[in-house]
Amino acid sequence: MAVKLTKNEQKLQKDRLKQYQRYLPTLQLKKQQLQMVIRQIEAEVAEMKKKQEKLVRDMQIWIAVYNENSAFMQDLKIENLIKIDRVVRTKGNIAGVTIPVFKELTFIPISYDLFDYPLWVDKGLESLRDCARYDALIATLEQQIKLLEKELRTTSQRVNLFEKVKIPEAKENIRRIAIYLGDQQTAAVVRGKIAKKKLVQGA
Repeated sequence: MAVKLTKNEQKLQKDRLKQYQRYLPTLQLKKQQLQMVIRQIEAEVAEMKKKQEKLVRDMQIWIAVYNENSAFMQDLKIENLIKIDRVVRTKGNIAGVTIPVFKELTFIPISYDLFDYPLWVDKGLESLRDCARYDALIATLEQQIKLLEKELRTTSQRVNLFEKVKIPEAKENIRRIAIYLGDQQTAAVVRGKIAKKKLVQGA
């Protein structure tokens, strides 16, 4: 983009450069913070998945018995005893990004006749609820990562824009204007000397 080779433009470019240089460290800090938080949440997701896998492995103790479920009538299927009511989330804020924060997973209370089911059903239902909670928690954390990664991309683009375009561009404009104004000043001095010489000669 062409710039005017004037003192006013020089001041404008210097002001812009100061603004860019003042704003850049804030952007770089935000970028680092987002990268760090994303890594922390990814580690948390990995940990939650491990716990969920362990829960599933522990369920293997009675999973063979759980196959009895196939022998139950349709209205007595075990999955009919668990119905998710809603996922309760609040809002949080990380580096200016609004993110969902998992609070709890609620279930619709379903009563059942203990005589219709074997003894392992209570333990099985508890484990299945825990598995569902892990699913909801992991989904929420993954949504956090998605939102933070989007903000990270935007912040990284801004950092690159300032570092590789705006700051070098402003510096180059200031340099060009300084050279031009310097040349103009030199030319003015030379013209002044010539004019003075002519006046002296004329006298």
